[in-house]
Amino acid sequence: MSEPRARDLGVPFDGTPGEWNAITDVPGVLVGYETLIAGEPHEASVARTGVTAILPRGRDDAGVPCAAGVYSMNGNGELTGRSWIEESGTLALPIALTNSHAVGAAHTGVDRWVHREHPELSAEWMLPVVGETWDGYLNQINAGHVRPEHAIAAIDAAASGPIAEGNVGGGTGMNCYGFKGGSGTASRVVDHGGDRYTVGVFLQANFGTRHELRLVGRPLGRDSAAANPYEEVEWFVRDGERARARAGAGSVIGVVVTDAPLLPGQCAALARRVPLGLARTGTSGSHFSGDIFLACSTANPGAFTSSMPTAGPGSDDYETSRFVPWGHIDPLYEAVVQATEEAVANVLVAARDMVGRDGHFSPALPHDEVRRAFRAD
Repeated sequence: MSEPRARDLGVPFDGTPGEWNAITDVPGVLVGYETLIAGEPHEASVARTGVTAILPRGRDDAGVPCAAGVYSMNGNGELTGRSWIEESGTLALPIALTNSHAVGAAHTGVDRWVHREHPELSAEWMLPVVGETWDGYLNQINAGHVRPEHAIAAIDAAASGPIAEGNVGGGTGMNCYGFKGGSGTASRVVDHGGDRYTVGVFLQANFGTRHELRLVGRPLGRDSAAANPYEEVEWFVRDGERARARAGAGSVIGVVVTDAPLLPGQCAALARRVPLGLARTGTSGSHFSGDIFLACSTANPGAFTSSMPTAGPGSDDYETSRFVPWGHIDPLYEAVVQATEEAVANVLVAARDMVGRDGHFSPALPHDEVRRAFRAD
């Protein structure tokens, strides 16, 4: 029996999801995890972390550029490769998500995977996209658990179809709204004339304060009976002043992929809509949360290239791209907002209780509280 998701608990959402209600509904998109759970809470080195890999064009077509854009709602976080996306409007390599202190290891892992599988790409230069959120409440974040080979394993494991959520991959040790957080996804189908496109959202969710949480307008966080040790001061004092984490801190990385044909500027506009979906779940965007979003389009393969030329331009040395007119882009915006809201809910429903370093405990969102909140519907 598959694990329940937010819809299974009676939460109603707007819009039409794809077959798996996941970012993998977008044709060609693959997602893989390497989950690292090791050590008992009393031991010196406890791992509650991992790596998530998202391949917008799969393995064989890694290196084929996608139109892409980024947006930072709050910059207390990291997304490598962002300057090149802003410069060229393109994304071409697998995306990796991990913890805040493992960005370098994941970056090296993507480099090594590309060199192994596509040496013609690594002969020029590589600027992988690696995003992070902080898992230091549950994970010994300075222990160096994540190594390049873990990022390689996540890429090798990437697959289509329904994907795991909650305590997996880069989301393994994350917290969200004072509950156990992690990895989550959702999708929406959009009609444009006679064509049908899919918008998929993937979140590594590690943000929000307990009292803020709402699902479809219902204030679940402030009324929850679940313990909330993440936001209690005792562990701050015990760990020392320099180890403090503020309620609402931690970050969220959002990845949007669509097969709708878009320009880079339109992708950036989609990325700017992710915070609207997050806001539906209650967050006001903490100063201590790095909230960074990436969107890309897998349409127009062969366009938006940037390879070093071997000769001067010919008479027909041009690229063309087909794109949705700006005046008809609103349904895609709506899809991003709807899928983002549901992805947050799926994170919280999928995540399970976890005990990490020094006995730190993160409780899952109680399913019975969710069912009770929507029973009247």
